[in-house]
Amino acid sequence: METREISQAVISRLPRYYRYLGELKDEGIERISSQELSERMNVTASQIRQDFNNFGGFGQQGYGYNVDYLYKEIGKILGLDQKHNFIIIGAGNLGRALGNYLNFEKRGFIFKGMFDNNDEVVGKEVRGVKVMPMDNLDEFIRANNIDIVVLTIPKNSALNIIDNLVEDGVKAIWNFAHVDLDVPEGVIVENVHLSDSLMKLSYNISRYSKEH
Repeated sequence: METREISQAVISRLPRYYRYLGELKDEGIERISSQELSERMNVTASQIRQDFNNFGGFGQQGYGYNVDYLYKEIGKILGLDQKHNFIIIGAGNLGRALGNYLNFEKRGFIFKGMFDNNDEVVGKEVRGVKVMPMDNLDEFIRANNIDIVVLTIPKNSALNIIDNLVEDGVKAIWNFAHVDLDVPEGVIVENVHLSDSLMKLSYNISRYSKEH
């Protein structure tokens, strides 16, 4: 499917559509209108139609959307019809929690390895995957066709290895380190700042308290 440049706002909503459609499939629902989907997701029916029209529509007048077809098509748009090998750098609490998350494989993300520079955790296993020393990192990435690296390490450590990751051919970085990474064009970075989400939550609590 050919698509024009899509806004980040639309792209950010696609995983949510995918999740809700997966739930509809599990419930045995075969088709749904934009209005019915709107009521479930708390997104306007108009917004849903506009978002889907970026990719050609998917619906039929008077019929709505075929849930299974729409689920598969959005999965393709998100690249979930492909397999992506990933590793985690940092075997602390967050790294281990991510390594134990089974839904990654369901979405086509294959957990291939975990690395740490702490001798106390090297050799231990996370869901059958042994934690390896950082000395093995470059060779492992190149030998195992690693697409995505998950960083759950301190910011200085992240800055020290970023050039190596780029040279090793990593295509994307899921960055939990508290630092913005400078990478060349063609390497995708998705920053996840957990404290930012908490501060946003704090703001909304504060605002709600003042209004009520």
